[in-house]
Amino acid sequence: MKSTMMDRDLQIGDLLRHGQRVHAGSRVVRCAQDGGGSWSFAEIAEHAERLAAALTRLGVERGDRVATLSWNTREHMAAYLAVPSMGAVLHTLNLRLHPDQLGYVVRHAEDRVLIVDSTLLGLLGQLRDHLATVGHVIVIGAGVLPELPGHIHVHGWEELLAAEEPGFRWPEVDERSAAALCYTTGTTGDPKGVAYSHRSIWLHTLGVSCGNGAAMTDRDRVLPIVPMFHANAWGWPYAAWLAGADLIMNGRHLHIAGLASVINEERPTAVAAVPTLWNGLLHEGPEHALDLSSVRLAGCGGSSPSRALVAGLKERYGIRLIQGWGMTETSPLATWSAPPRDIPEDEDVDWLLKSGRLMPLVDVRVMGMDGTEQPWDGESAGELQLRGPWVTGAYLHTENTADKFDDGWLRTGDLGTVGPGGWIVVRDRLKDGIKSGGEWISTVELENAIAEHPAVVEATVVGVPDPKWDERPLACVALAEGATVSSAELREFLEGRVAKWWIPERWTFLDAIPKTSVGKYDKRAVRRLYREGEMTIEIGGKAT
Repeated sequence: MKSTMMDRDLQIGDLLRHGQRVHAGSRVVRCAQDGGGSWSFAEIAEHAERLAAALTRLGVERGDRVATLSWNTREHMAAYLAVPSMGAVLHTLNLRLHPDQLGYVVRHAEDRVLIVDSTLLGLLGQLRDHLATVGHVIVIGAGVLPELPGHIHVHGWEELLAAEEPGFRWPEVDERSAAALCYTTGTTGDPKGVAYSHRSIWLHTLGVSCGNGAAMTDRDRVLPIVPMFHANAWGWPYAAWLAGADLIMNGRHLHIAGLASVINEERPTAVAAVPTLWNGLLHEGPEHALDLSSVRLAGCGGSSPSRALVAGLKERYGIRLIQGWGMTETSPLATWSAPPRDIPEDEDVDWLLKSGRLMPLVDVRVMGMDGTEQPWDGESAGELQLRGPWVTGAYLHTENTADKFDDGWLRTGDLGTVGPGGWIVVRDRLKDGIKSGGEWISTVELENAIAEHPAVVEATVVGVPDPKWDERPLACVALAEGATVSSAELREFLEGRVAKWWIPERWTFLDAIPKTSVGKYDKRAVRRLYREGEMTIEIGGKAT
């Protein structure tokens, strides 16, 4: 027997209209450092309508890619809503990629229109040789325009939208058609394109919004510090729009002093950022009189937070730092580490340090190195593989990626365990795990143990060749301002915290650890510095 329910495609246009009509008075706020300003959801929706009309006049059709080179801004939010709703594909460009990689992404996606923030016109100039498919550039704000190929027409955002009327008639769109496009960061080769469907974005938004997720409501003020060009800012802008939560846009202000000002002035209730930024807020926040008393939800992702960070934020500010695990390929949220109901608050740090509990509709299996599926016992480790309606099953225009998929499952490349109740612990990236004397060392656990030392601000660990054990850990440490500690003292500190044979012999002290375009520790850069002899290594307390 079939159901009696209406059958309607899930479309971003419906998400847009819901926020426009039901939450018309909710606000999108620009931080004071960018000049301030506040716009209602109704006004942002009108901007989206005008943008869709303008893009249509410029010849954008269904399936065409419209790229954004922008920060977290109200204009970017309008593009988030307009481009998919008109049947085109929103392509968020990671502005922190090397220009060569960014150029490859623009060419590979065959972008037709590029919306660029005026503060990024210099970067646009570096892409001029990669813009063969781009016919139009739309500039947000004022700035010095770089020399561009002659076939490109340049438009000002305000002038372009002012020439259009509101009330754009949104078309019906197939829910399985592409709505947005995001590329991986390309740490192991060229970036790979992941095309999210209207359906996958809707389901991911509902998953993020559920009670065991971010649980946003119209009482919230949401600050997605995580950039909107990175995996749709973890889906928080769409979830906030659906819930009618105010959105606070921090623009290009990602330094600690600027973020502290935004938080103090705008009083967000939900904040999302990578652990390195939370670490900066913890250590540098007091000097900026950081006030986190309004925050009910502190989310992090991109890499695992250390115990010192989770415990420090809880002790100093009284907030739980909840992590999500996922990747570009998973839209990105696959897990969320909000502790179960029966865990007392004085015992919740161990749960917050887990990678999280499976989100609804996401399935996981653990595949051992011998190719057999492992039990959900919290002990049996293997590669974590995922499937679900917001998990990609392929890459855009890319051949020879069969090794990334296994019988309908996405191979994440993460080594971990799954415990009862679907609780996942990521122990390492398979490519980062250290095989020493035939046994695995978890760099994640070792990094977290080192970071517990009060003198340490940042710590990362990589494997380096060793004549006796094949591979041994090299610990790279950045210390708090004014702090001093020796490698011998750190080795002694680790005793009893990790297995004795895990403790590194090799140590290096850096002013700051290199980071990737999305704020993770850049282990590839660390290995290069080691390989090329550009860091001082201490072995047994002596520099080499």
